[in-house]
Parts: sequence; structure tokens; C-alpha cells
Amino acid sequence: MSVNDLSGAALAASDGRAGIWRQWLAPLMAASDGLMVFSLVYLAATVYNFAFYDTFVARGRTLELAMMLATLFVFINLMRGRYQITNYLTLRGQMTSAFVVWNITMVAFLVLLFLAKIAGHYSRAVILATYLTGIPVIALSRSLIVRLVVSSSRTGRIAAERVFLIGREAHVMDFVGRHKPWQVGVAIVDVAFLKSAGPGSQAALAGDLAVAVSSCRTKRPDAVFIALPWSDRATIDACVDAFTNLPVAIHLAPEPIMERFDRPHIVHTGSLTSLRLTRQPLSPVEVTAKRAFDIAAATCALVLTLPLLLAIAALIRLDSPGPVLFRQRRYGFNQQAFRIYKFRTMTSTDDGPVIVQAKRDDPRITRIGRVLRRFNLDELPQLLNVLSGDMSLVGPRPHALAHDVAFQRRIANYARRHNVKPGITGWAQVNGLRGETDTDEKMAQRIACDHWYIENWSFWLDIGILLRTVLSPRAFMNAR
Repeated sequence: MSVNDLSGAALAASDGRAGIWRQWLAPLMAASDGLMVFSLVYLAATVYNFAFYDTFVARGRTLELAMMLATLFVFINLMRGRYQITNYLTLRGQMTSAFVVWNITMVAFLVLLFLAKIAGHYSRAVILATYLTGIPVIALSRSLIVRLVVSSSRTGRIAAERVFLIGREAHVMDFVGRHKPWQVGVAIVDVAFLKSAGPGSQAALAGDLAVAVSSCRTKRPDAVFIALPWSDRATIDACVDAFTNLPVAIHLAPEPIMERFDRPHIVHTGSLTSLRLTRQPLSPVEVTAKRAFDIAAATCALVLTLPLLLAIAALIRLDSPGPVLFRQRRYGFNQQAFRIYKFRTMTSTDDGPVIVQAKRDDPRITRIGRVLRRFNLDELPQLLNVLSGDMSLVGPRPHALAHDVAFQRRIANYARRHNVKPGITGWAQVNGLRGETDTDEKMAQRIACDHWYIENWSFWLDIGILLRTVLSPRAFMNAR
């Protein structure tokens, strides 16, 4: 984007249409939610009455039930700030938030029924049907609204925030080129360029800021973005002083290093304020909860699969000479080496400085080994690694030491995947990223998934990955 294009975009953003849509979007979304829940109750009541009373007319206190559930759902969304436009600029977190609010709504409704002693006034079948139907309907509704808002924000019809940009031309254009604010619902209402530093720069800066403040007061933006290097403290201080007296939010444009991290966060510790680029992957409480689940689930899995494990061991011994279990050194948490257990699926058991990865139709793979690898059954002995504490059920898949050393030299932040315990299955595997990594691009894709898992870990994410490992066809893709 050139300076002329940026000026044109600023003029287009200042016509007020995006602001009008923004004012009405939150009430429209609240009304949409209320109408959706109201309709769900009536639909459930209509189907129930037709099935048991042979009539399409809703019976009983259906209107009261619909009004109560719709009001509670909208009220809880309002209290959680869910009707802000910024919440609808990405699908990330939408489904989880809608599911949580819907469950809170039903719990709050049941508590009200209990406290008011009116539980018998409403059909339990209609309430249950409304709850179950609401889960997919609300998820679909959220998805459609997000797509509509994102599309409208990119075409300028909806603006989540109107901003005024100020800084030296090179820094402003770099900020705009890197972040493309219009793609996230930000409308640029005007731009002010500061002159470069030099003789008489203080007087020139004061003049530039006076003109910029006057323009900003006229355009009435929501926020001012100062696009300057953070090391330029004097100019930043002057900009902050100049815009403090205006009714706007003041932002420092992010430094390029922040783009490497998903969730930079301001942290206050007493009088100390810092910008946290990454967080500790798991808190002590989360580590304890994950470990407790690993022990319980791995123990149950070992007991339930014991006959299968014995049968596989016997077949391996009958199929080819060599040990039943294959042991190989891998890096675990904090790059501590351990020996991983797997059922032997190949005629070779490499564990040296050079390890050749298995390929499709690799002649080293045994007959029974091909079946085991196809259905991930060769990984089952790693339940022993989980019980010993070297691994977790879910986490980045550990690689052979020789491959770790090689890829660490070529892929940025490769070793960050060792910030949590390795897993029997992981986010990369359930997304089909398995098999030979014969190019850096293939490995980089896996590493990106591992980093995403570390940044977004939750207990429910682990449960979802475990279920997808067993049920999803993608988890079995590219098996060798």
C-alpha cells in the first residue's frame, strides 16, 4: 500500500457508515440470540406436543419457558462481554464460549426453578430437547455471524475500531503493510506523518503534533496508534503528552518481535510491569492435573489392552527374529534424554548418530510391523513411558536424537517443543502430519502444530486429541 492508497483508505473510513453499523451490531446480535433461543423452545415444544398429544399447538407454559431461557442467555452473554465486535472477528474461541454460556444458562435456569419451587411447571422433555438442540444450532449461528462480520470488516462496511495513525512515514507504512488493520475490522480515519529527526527537530515535532492533534480532534477516532520504535522514548513521550487530553485510547504499535508470539500479555507484579511474550507452558496445578490423568488413563489402558499386547508380542516373535520391544533414545521434557518403548516393526533397530527414517514400502518393515504401524498399535508400549513419567498421553511426538539434532539446526525454535512432556499422540498427528519428514517444510508444519498445542493447552484439548486419535481418519493418514 502506498501513501496515496493509505490516504484514500482514511477518507473512505471517515464517511461514518462503518460507525453506524458498529452501533447497531451488538443490539442486533443480542436480538438474534434471543430470537434463536425463543424459537428453539417453541420448536422443541411443538415437536413434543405433536408426538404425544397429536397437535402442533404448544401446550403449558411454553411462552414463559422461552422468555426465561432467551433472557438468561442474552443476559449472560452481555455480562461476559460477548457482544463486542472484536469477539466476532475470528472463529477462535467462539464455539467454546457459546457452549460455556449455553451451559451456564441451563444451570442458572435450573437453579431458579429449584429456588422458586416451580420445577413442575415446565416440561422436562422440552427443556432437555431445547438444551441438546441448542448446542449445534448456537455453534452454527456463531460460525455464520463470524463469517459475516469478517467479510463485512474487510470490505469496510463494519469497523470494530476507528484509529488515527501517527509516526514517521517509514514506520507507519511498515506497520500498515505488516498488519493490514482493515482485515481485522480496524478503520484508519486519518494519518499524520512526523518529520525525521534533525536540527530543530523539537520545534518541528511540536508543530507536527499540534496539527495532528487538531486533525484527530476533528475526526473523533476511538484510538490513536503511535507507530514508532519503542527505543525512541523522547518522541513517544511527546506524542503521549499531546494526545492525552483527547478522549481516545492511546496505543503503541507493536514491535516486530511480538509477531513471533500468539499471545503477548502485560503482567503486573507489584510495581513492576512487564510485557510477557510467552507463558510457562503449564502451571504447577495444570502439571499435577495432567499427570494424575496420565497415570489413571494409562493404567486403565494397560489393563484393558493386556490381551492385545500379549497377542502382538507373540505375533512379532513368530514373524521375524529379534526383540519384541524396540528401544530408542529420544529427548523429553527440557531436552532430557530417555528411552522410548515401541513394538518392533522393522528388521533394524537403529539408535546411533545416523538413523534412516521409514519410507513407504520400506523393505525393513516386517509383515506384522506394517499392520501395527498402519493402526498406530506399535505405540502402545509407550504407556509404560507414561507411567514412568518420561511421557504424557498427549504432547509433541518425540523424535530420534539424531533427527532432533539435525532439525534443530535448520528450524527456528525447534527445541521449544520440549517445553512440555512428549506424548503418545499429539495435535500434529491428529491433523494427519505423520510419516516421513524428508523435507524441512514437512517438519516445520509439525513444529507449528506442536507450538500451537503448547500455547493453547487445556485439559479438554487433551481429551479431544485422544478421541480424535481413536476416531478420526486423519489420525491414521500417512502411516508407514
